[in-house]
Amino acid sequence: MGNVLIIALVTSSTGLHSPMYFFLCNLATMDIVCTSSVIPKALMGLVSEENTISFKGCMAQLFFLAWSASSELLLLTVMAYDRYVAICFPLHYSSRMSPHMCGALAMSVWSICAVNASVHTGLMTQLSFCGPKIITHFFCEIPPLLLLSCSPTYINSVMTLVADVFFGCINFMLTLLSYGYIIASILRMRSAEGKRKAFSTCSSHLIVVSVYYSSVFCAYISPASSYSPERSKVTSVLYSVLSPTLNPLIYTLRNKDVKIALGRILASFSH
Repeated sequence: MGNVLIIALVTSSTGLHSPMYFFLCNLATMDIVCTSSVIPKALMGLVSEENTISFKGCMAQLFFLAWSASSELLLLTVMAYDRYVAICFPLHYSSRMSPHMCGALAMSVWSICAVNASVHTGLMTQLSFCGPKIITHFFCEIPPLLLLSCSPTYINSVMTLVADVFFGCINFMLTLLSYGYIIASILRMRSAEGKRKAFSTCSSHLIVVSVYYSSVFCAYISPASSYSPERSKVTSVLYSVLSPTLNPLIYTLRNKDVKIALGRILASFSH
């Protein structure tokens, strides 16, 4: 509901029609896809005696989860670049982050991550599962599914490693690089008020990046030999439930423009 509210605010408020809020709207959409692919089935399993999922349903869940999770990592990098251009090149911001460029960046994020999810899902469908078909998780994820396969999983492991390096490590380094330039630019400002305004425009995004990358690194960036099902369940809750829940709160409670737009909508409903 919080992410739906953000989408409604951005689309209905003309004051929020800017690149930053356009990407925020995409982030909210990804959060909805992530939670919708995992939580309903998990809740059904908690209240029903038979906690099962079909193979096709498992593959569909794997695809949408991989799609949304990788898209969020890539989009956070795009949002960091947006803040970099806004703070370091304010006079060129409107030309560099034009509506056409923003649309192209968003489409690239969705397309690249859809291809990534298709590769992982397609490789998973080629495996044979002849052992006890019990997933030690509350949704279909790559590591626990690979443990159930009785056929070679070398290609799957290699592609998973490639995806971890690109979506996790490389995007994390690019985000850090953007914020390195942002911090250096803020420190060069002479006005204390200018520093405060510049930092406030990227503080919400920085908090979201910290929360999401912390949960993803805990869940995925570890040797396969040290994989723990119980630890994976806990860390998966962080990025599949906690992060999508916190994102709307972080951006609404810490953003003056969003709070103003929300106040206008609530006032119109009260009248």
